[in-house]
Amino acid sequence: MMAERKIGVLTFHRCINYGSYWQARCLVEGLRARGEDAVLLDHGSSRIDRVEWRCALQPALPGATPASDRARYAVKTRKFFDAFTALPLSAAFDIDDPAQVEPYDLIMVGSDEVWNLRHPWYGGKALFFGVGIDAPSLAAYAASFGNQSASAPLDPWWAEQLQRFERISVRDANAQKMVAAALGREVPIVLDPCLTFGDCVPQTPAPGGEPYIAVYGHSFPGWFAADMQQWARSRGFKLVSIGYRNDWADEQRIEVGPEDFPALIANAEAVATNFFHGCVFSLLNNKPFAAVASAYRLNKLRDLTALVDAERHLICPEARPADYAPLLAQPPSPAIAARIDGLRAQSKAYLDAVLA
Repeated sequence: MMAERKIGVLTFHRCINYGSYWQARCLVEGLRARGEDAVLLDHGSSRIDRVEWRCALQPALPGATPASDRARYAVKTRKFFDAFTALPLSAAFDIDDPAQVEPYDLIMVGSDEVWNLRHPWYGGKALFFGVGIDAPSLAAYAASFGNQSASAPLDPWWAEQLQRFERISVRDANAQKMVAAALGREVPIVLDPCLTFGDCVPQTPAPGGEPYIAVYGHSFPGWFAADMQQWARSRGFKLVSIGYRNDWADEQRIEVGPEDFPALIANAEAVATNFFHGCVFSLLNNKPFAAVASAYRLNKLRDLTALVDAERHLICPEARPADYAPLLAQPPSPAIAARIDGLRAQSKAYLDAVLA
């Protein structure tokens, strides 16, 4: 395997979001552990920064955020800024002027919903389709279209850009269908980098204390919140909300930075989430978990749980607490871990082929 190739990774590495941070970090560190000279391409935009930071300070928009919480979200945001500076980054460049980017041997696009043309601020940025980048080789790892449904085909111009990729892998069935419709061939599904390169996530123990259920996400449906409260109280567990305010939780850890997030999931008794990476980090740590999907994240949660045979962990409104209480009391089944092991091997084999 050729060493010291210059690889530029294109993804959402500056989002104030634990999952976005860790998928970017795991992918670039996983490539560097293979002896590659990999960096995150440090695209920027003052317009995108403004809307990203506004969302970070008021994550439940259009709902109001109390002024006291905004100060706490600001602390969290500054911790993300500090973490970003420690990532292996290229020279900064304008997202709309990729001609500034120095030459690379390979551009790796992904992971995350980099091809979501409906993304509220990154949607329609041709950079993530490799447009304007100087590199002899273009590949995608675990790319996703997010909430953009395969029921509507890609515009021909975007489909044409996918033709330029030498190799493509995606992270969900929805993306696989969209690429198949655009290219007339099936591409492989691979794991999110946090599951592929889980050894890049530090296993730092959290400080001791009362046993707790980690709550990760926001804007949960009322029925789910009520069920989680009842279940946790029946077992004497606190509900600890990580990174966001959830008034139904017993403790709000809004200020948590990305470096501290993994340990809080790893040391929880169980996880209640409506975020994709809430499921990913539960699976990575073999933690009991229950997930509920919002409209925006339905594709991601549905396809992830189906991919790893964990559909029972995605809860529908018709479910009764007695139906899913066992999911919070026991780790995921050994069959799920075996499925992830097999997919991890396939994911690394795909990278072997890209890097050969």
